[in-house]
Amino acid sequence: MSQAQPGPSATFDYIIVGAGSAGSVLAARLSQDSTTRVLLLEFGGSDDSLFIQMPTALSIPMTMPKYNWGFRSEPEAHLGGRIMNCPRGKVLGGSSSINGMVYARGNARDFDQWESLGATGWSYRDCLPYFRKAETCAYGGDAYRGSDGPLHTCNGNGMVNPLYQAFIDAGRQAGYPVTADGNGYQQEGFGRMDMTVRNGVRWSSANAYLKPARGRANLHVQAGALGRRVLLDGRRAVGVEYERHGLRRTALAAREVILAAGAIGSPHLLQLSGIGPAAILAGAGLPLIHELPGVGANLQDHLEIYFQFKCRLPITLNGRLGRASKFLIGARWFLFKSGLGSTNHFESCAFIRSRAGLAWPDIQYHFLPAAMRYDGKAAFDGHGFQVHVGPNKPQARGWLAARSPDPCQAPQIRFNYLDNEADREGFRQCVRLTREIIAQPAFDPYRGDEIQPSAGIASDMEIDTWVRANVESAYHPSCSCKIGAGDDPMAVLDPDCRVRGLGNLRVVDSSIFPSIPNGNLNAPTIMAAEKAADMILGRTPLAPANAESYIDPLWRTRQRPGTPLRRLA
Repeated sequence: MSQAQPGPSATFDYIIVGAGSAGSVLAARLSQDSTTRVLLLEFGGSDDSLFIQMPTALSIPMTMPKYNWGFRSEPEAHLGGRIMNCPRGKVLGGSSSINGMVYARGNARDFDQWESLGATGWSYRDCLPYFRKAETCAYGGDAYRGSDGPLHTCNGNGMVNPLYQAFIDAGRQAGYPVTADGNGYQQEGFGRMDMTVRNGVRWSSANAYLKPARGRANLHVQAGALGRRVLLDGRRAVGVEYERHGLRRTALAAREVILAAGAIGSPHLLQLSGIGPAAILAGAGLPLIHELPGVGANLQDHLEIYFQFKCRLPITLNGRLGRASKFLIGARWFLFKSGLGSTNHFESCAFIRSRAGLAWPDIQYHFLPAAMRYDGKAAFDGHGFQVHVGPNKPQARGWLAARSPDPCQAPQIRFNYLDNEADREGFRQCVRLTREIIAQPAFDPYRGDEIQPSAGIASDMEIDTWVRANVESAYHPSCSCKIGAGDDPMAVLDPDCRVRGLGNLRVVDSSIFPSIPNGNLNAPTIMAAEKAADMILGRTPLAPANAESYIDPLWRTRQRPGTPLRRLA
């Protein structure tokens, strides 16, 4: 851990709760001033595991209680009562140490939407400089991509498998644009997918930010530390009570307490501290200290389905799942940090609009040259490929609520997945548009039978029934402590990430988003932490960018620019 361990009531300038995607960034940035003392509390332990650091092993740490909080939803009424997994990282690096490593920022209009919802200063022009500050892109920097930041991004093995390019070509043949960089000027279209991998190693926020800062005498990292509550003196946060090795400790903050425990952990800790909706606190036996009805509300997530096809040629990862193949892949990675062990295998992707009248994409694709389950096991005997697809701007809004004053008891979580017709129609569109894409000539040499959903599932009712039984979370919980305008009664934070009505207390993680972006959440979470660090330190924000972003000029009247070469009947 750190060079010196804090005592039972040590005082710091800043206390950060959570060493995940945001907390690691904050710890690194706030401790750059050697006169500032920073305490970083993390319940999990070391990320020094081959299963974490080897990109292809991504399915393993996500299923291990050692590294995963293992949250589960309440029965979801519109998914037939299914209880959904909600994995969150319990380790240095947080969810960036167990996630799929996809680097997808979201669309420029997502951030403009944030500003329209009351997050003043969080428009795309304001956020883009912080995306660039955080990143070193393997393909060089430009007006959109960074070239000297801590977070390294690349395209894995460069789409060597021909199925990646077949997916991009099929999208073009279906009438969609091809984009050179979905994180650059043009998100919409088919193209390469980037990942947070450097030299064949998972480049989590722990690797990118925390480890280079660990040698600083002013940064104290306490692993195995469970946050119990924020300590308040009147309307001002003054410290954190936490538990470590069965002993309760108190750490005091001379300047600020910053919660970076994620979209589940941060609102839960606020509620445990008596901050939140009065009815929820009363039901959990918690005292009401500061009423904020939005704490735990507005919870959002992405859902996705796995569209799977048999492959006519033996070129997929299904042929590399045996013990001997896995050993050779692992050995090459261990010795050289190269080969199939050095990628998450999601190397091409797409963002499209589901219908005319939408200004920016609302459907995302991850392409995988294998047909397998999320636990890494084959979906069937033989070769296959799949696309993960789902609507990325869902209307569903959920909530989470503390059950008791015990921080070890997980909160109630209900996402209310598919509780509205717009989200159900979104999945119908996903099924039909995906079939049309895979039916294009680019897949003719490879495409076999549809494994799932299966060709017989075609009507609205059949699709709805199949989706309810098979849809999975993309593991993107967010928006549960949203930034908002002062006249929004459900806003938890002001645009500087400060908890409304309280002093010296901020939240910085994916819970602060007013709405979920059209992409994966690690990149915008790291961006938000970079931006918040300047706010906390009182620095002048980076100058807004003037870079433009693509919108189809005829978006009001067409769903895609071109005409498919092959359209399904």
